Amino acid sequence: MAAVSLEGEKVILVPYMEAHVPRYHEWMQDPALLQATGSDPLSLEEEYTMQLSWTRDPLKRTFIVLDKDFLQGGFVHGDPHVEAMVGDVNIYMNDLDDPQMAEVEIMIAEPKSRGKGLGKESVLMMMAYAIESLGIHMFRVKIGEANGSSLHLFQKLRFEQVSHSEVFKEVTLELPVTEMRRKELLSSVGNVVRHTYNSS
Repeated sequence: MAAVSLEGEKVILVPYMEAHVPRYHEWMQDPALLQATGSDPLSLEEEYTMQLSWTRDPLKRTFIVLDKDFLQGGFVHGDPHVEAMVGDVNIYMNDLDDPQMAEVEIMIAEPKSRGKGLGKESVLMMMAYAIESLGIHMFRVKIGEANGSSLHLFQKLRFEQVSHSEVFKEVTLELPVTEMRRKELLSSVGNVVRHTYNSS
């Protein structure tokens, strides 16, 4: 199976590897991150199990976000580069009625890497990858109504609100991939370098 990394201007998206789990587990001890991502706290052992299930799930793609400012000694595809990991970006294709619809999630967990545009670039790169490699034609996000920074990010990317849940205190936004939007998206990340290698 070919593993893919995507290298952009500020970030590199690499597959979620076993070596990333301890740092990821540290992040998920933060109550604010748990709330923002709608996650439950897991033990380290459970986190390893989760990482394995995510990487094997054909309806999910998970990348760890590397901040290129913190890469030591240049990027090596296949190396986890734990020193530069600052968050993750995911898509889920779990709508049984529309397998070409993908739900997007982004988390920049390291405070030192927030406010640098890494979340925006990561989402754009992930969406371009999903369109080109997976044939996605609709993106959706579900965001807690109190998570102003994520709402602002996706509204800037022209996602539009389609529903609001009073019960779950979350907003659902969607972005249909029209032909014009597809061209805009792919051109906005035109300089992304794709690295591939056989992981098994």
